[in-house]
Amino acid sequence: MQMGLDFAQVEELVAGVDEVGRGPLCGAVVTAAVILDPARPILGLNDSKKLTEARREMLFDEIREKALSWCIARAEVEEIDQLNILHATMLAMQRAVEGLSVTPKLALIDGNRCPKLNVPSASVVKGDSSVAAIAAASILAKVSRDREMLALDAQYPGYGIAKHKGYPTPVHLEALRRLGPTPIHRRSFAPVRNLLDS
Repeated sequence: MQMGLDFAQVEELVAGVDEVGRGPLCGAVVTAAVILDPARPILGLNDSKKLTEARREMLFDEIREKALSWCIARAEVEEIDQLNILHATMLAMQRAVEGLSVTPKLALIDGNRCPKLNVPSASVVKGDSSVAAIAAASILAKVSRDREMLALDAQYPGYGIAKHKGYPTPVHLEALRRLGPTPIHRRSFAPVRNLLDS
């Protein structure tokens, strides 16, 4: 974290940044960056995992309408396999911040690491529960990725992707063994790699 920042001064242009999809065996890792507008508060922002799907969907539209700026970005399966999941996540976060139409004075990143950015940044552990802009970013990223997973479920039936969103559930692992990996599966993740090696 870069010290010497007066949080009161930068309160106006703080970007919250979060990711969804580090743990799944398939699909992209999706990130979002959001700069909230203090003049247009959004009620009920919270860690996306603590909200119902219906509530997330409503907030998704409200955030995009009221935020000063927002950007949803991603790193593809190929990038995850090439770089590893941590570096791919950092790259996707970088893309989200760089994609903002307004340059933030500070980027607050959920978790314990910051990507390389052209603006000052600080990591906030459990930030999606304590920082409104990070909560907003977590909602944009989650709704966006969940919608993608529904589309991929239609494209690759039989894996149950719509339900487990790509996470390594018993249903997903069993389908992988039975049907084999698809082009959207992450080759570098052990359950997929082991199947390909066997």
